Amino acid sequence: MTAIDCIEHITQAGERWDTLAWRYYGDPLAYGRIIAANPALDISATLPSGVVVLVPVLPLTESSQALQDEELPPWKR
Repeated sequence: MTAIDCIEHITQAGERWDTLAWRYYGDPLAYGRIIAANPALDISATLPSGVVVLVPVLPLTESSQALQDEELPPWKR
Protein backbone atom coordinates (compact mmCIF):
# COMPACT_ATOMS: atom_id res chain seq x y z
CA MET A 1 0.00 0.00 0.00
CA THR A 2 1.34 3.45 -0.85
CA ALA A 3 1.26 6.44 1.43
CA ILE A 4 -1.28 9.12 0.64
CA ASP A 5 -0.15 12.74 0.62
CA CYS A 6 -2.14 14.67 3.19
CA ILE A 7 -2.48 18.16 4.56
CA GLU A 8 -2.74 18.46 8.34
CA HIS A 9 -5.65 20.64 9.40
CA ILE A 10 -6.14 21.68 13.03
CA THR A 11 -9.83 22.01 13.74
CA GLN A 12 -11.53 25.03 15.21
CA ALA A 13 -14.76 25.11 17.18
CA GLY A 14 -17.82 24.25 15.11
CA GLU A 15 -16.04 22.71 12.11
CA ARG A 16 -17.68 19.72 10.47
CA TRP A 17 -16.54 17.05 8.02
CA ASP A 18 -18.51 18.68 5.20
CA THR A 19 -17.09 22.15 5.88
CA LEU A 20 -13.56 20.73 5.62
CA ALA A 21 -14.50 19.05 2.32
CA TRP A 22 -15.87 22.36 1.04
CA ARG A 23 -12.78 24.25 2.15
CA TYR A 24 -10.24 21.88 0.60
CA TYR A 25 -12.15 20.30 -2.31
CA GLY A 26 -14.87 22.81 -3.14
CA ASP A 27 -17.43 20.02 -2.64
CA PRO A 28 -19.14 19.48 0.72
CA LEU A 29 -20.15 15.96 -0.31
CA ALA A 30 -16.52 14.83 -0.68
CA TYR A 31 -16.09 14.39 3.07
CA GLY A 32 -15.85 10.59 2.75
CA ARG A 33 -12.20 10.83 1.71
CA ILE A 34 -11.38 12.88 4.78
CA ILE A 35 -13.22 10.48 7.10
CA ALA A 36 -11.45 7.49 5.51
CA ALA A 37 -8.05 9.15 6.09
CA ASN A 38 -8.84 9.59 9.80
CA PRO A 39 -10.05 6.21 11.10
CA ALA A 40 -9.12 7.06 14.71
CA LEU A 41 -11.47 10.06 14.83
CA ASP A 42 -15.11 9.71 15.84
CA ILE A 43 -17.67 10.52 13.18
CA SER A 44 -19.76 13.16 14.91
CA ALA A 45 -21.83 16.16 13.84
CA THR A 46 -19.06 18.61 14.77
CA LEU A 47 -15.35 18.06 15.28
CA PRO A 48 -13.71 18.93 18.59
CA SER A 49 -11.49 22.00 18.59
CA GLY A 50 -7.73 21.45 18.30
CA VAL A 51 -7.83 18.03 16.63
CA VAL A 52 -5.41 17.26 13.78
CA VAL A 53 -7.37 16.02 10.76
CA LEU A 54 -5.56 14.59 7.76
CA VAL A 55 -6.97 15.87 4.46
CA PRO A 56 -5.87 13.77 1.45
CA VAL A 57 -4.39 15.74 -1.43
CA LEU A 58 -6.22 14.98 -4.66
CA PRO A 59 -4.10 14.24 -7.71
CA LEU A 60 -4.32 16.66 -10.63
CA THR A 61 -6.29 15.26 -13.51
CA GLU A 62 -5.13 15.88 -17.04
CA SER A 63 -7.95 18.37 -17.62
CA SER A 64 -7.22 20.34 -14.44
CA GLN A 65 -3.51 20.33 -15.30
CA ALA A 66 -4.34 21.67 -18.78
CA LEU A 67 -6.47 24.42 -17.26
CA GLN A 68 -3.69 25.28 -14.87
CA ASP A 69 -1.19 25.41 -17.75
CA GLU A 70 -3.48 27.70 -19.77
CA GLU A 71 -3.53 30.19 -16.92
CA LEU A 72 0.26 30.36 -16.77
CA PRO A 73 2.26 32.64 -19.01
CA PRO A 74 4.20 30.74 -21.70
CA TRP A 75 7.55 31.06 -19.91
CA LYS A 76 6.16 29.27 -16.84
CA ARG A 77 4.56 26.30 -18.66
